[in-house]
Amino acid sequence: MNLIISLLVGAFAGFLAGLIMKSNNGFIINIVLGIVGGFIGGIVLGLIGFRATNIIGSIICSVVGACILIAGARFVMGKK
Repeated sequence: MNLIISLLVGAFAGFLAGLIMKSNNGFIINIVLGIVGGFIGGIVLGLIGFRATNIIGSIICSVVGACILIAGARFVMGKK
């Protein structure tokens, strides 16, 4: 059940990050961005003392991480 919830949170967070960053990605890419973004966001936000203790915190953490991931990919690929 936790895997399904993680996928749903990841998909939603990836979708939100795509809207924020104006990125056109498919559903699967959004899931991957959200899940990987959750790890990145957890590390980055953990360094400043933010801990995701509920579903809203997890979504925020994943969105921030996915936005960082999208921005980093754009930087590496040389896109604006």
